Amino acid sequence: MNSESNRVAEQTRPAPLRVLLIEDSPLIRRSLVEAIDASGLLQVAAYADSADQAIALLSDEAFDAVIVDLQLREGSGAPVLAYLQREGLIDSMFAAVLTNHALPAYRERCEQYGVRHFYDKSFEFDRVIDALHEYASARSGG
Repeated sequence: MNSESNRVAEQTRPAPLRVLLIEDSPLIRRSLVEAIDASGLLQVAAYADSADQAIALLSDEAFDAVIVDLQLREGSGAPVLAYLQREGLIDSMFAAVLTNHALPAYRERCEQYGVRHFYDKSFEFDRVIDALHEYASARSGG
């Protein structure tokens, strides 16, 4: 491609979907950011390490996707899921739980909030990334 073709391709490419990452571990957060941003279809636009911080971000900014850890620096990801459900956001965005607490009771509770993507951080890390990329690809028409 010549430079004119490259410029046209860049102008027609949709903006990356904005992802809010709610994770308190810097190491896991770094890994997630790297994996999420890799395709160019997604971008981690913000992150939070507490429920209060996440809810403040969600009330101030628009996101296309959110990944929530259940165990946070302060409290739990459950209030974030409750906020998403209460505000009607859970059905209009990709919402996933990625947790080390993948017991059936936690999964059932998350399903009650409307979460359709629930992953065990220890065994299914790549699956949440794959599901998020599939969502982004479908949204971009690819």
